[in-house]
Amino acid sequence: MGILLEWGPYRLDLARRTHVMGVLNVTPDSFSDGGLFLEREKAVEHGIAMAEEGADFIDIGGESTRPFSRSISSDEEIERVVPVIETLAREITVPISIDTWKGNVAREALQAGASMINDISGLRLDPALSSVAAESGVPVTLMHMKGTPANMQKNPVYDDLVGEIKEFLEDAVRKAVEAGIREDLILVDPGIGFGKTFDHNLQIIKKLSSFLS
Repeated sequence: MGILLEWGPYRLDLARRTHVMGVLNVTPDSFSDGGLFLEREKAVEHGIAMAEEGADFIDIGGESTRPFSRSISSDEEIERVVPVIETLAREITVPISIDTWKGNVAREALQAGASMINDISGLRLDPALSSVAAESGVPVTLMHMKGTPANMQKNPVYDDLVGEIKEFLEDAVRKAVEAGIREDLILVDPGIGFGKTFDHNLQIIKKLSSFLS
């Protein structure tokens, strides 16, 4: 049985094979590629390269969510991501995802050419994002995170790791649907590395099938 993700010009059967998301951080301080692609030309070049190498999606973020990071203003985030999205959308055919928890950033990114939303907060931090997602009719990824990037790694503790994450994600999906987001366009992410210890991350990887709907 397939898991079909269909919107706009895109039609992806997520159950047929593993799909790869290329991550492009237009930031000076992300834990993986921070600072490497802050310049628009370098960011676009890297996005094109990932698409050519087989990435099924390109996820673009303008705010670092590394442990203990601090939030930046929406204006600064928009200034970082929109020029990259505008250019990259003309150069590649795979969907571009905007990694943000802010409604106004998502709106600007979608207008610039993004066609997915990736929210690390599971729609908890900015109610406006739910409206933007519902109005746009694009896929939304809802991630589990304990706390915020600024405090998520301060001794994360769970009584029932998988159960608590599932409960969080089920609640996030329910609220998303109530806000008008199509259920068949909702993806969930258990949030490996976000408010988890190394052992927590390994447990999640071993039990990924538990998060299938």
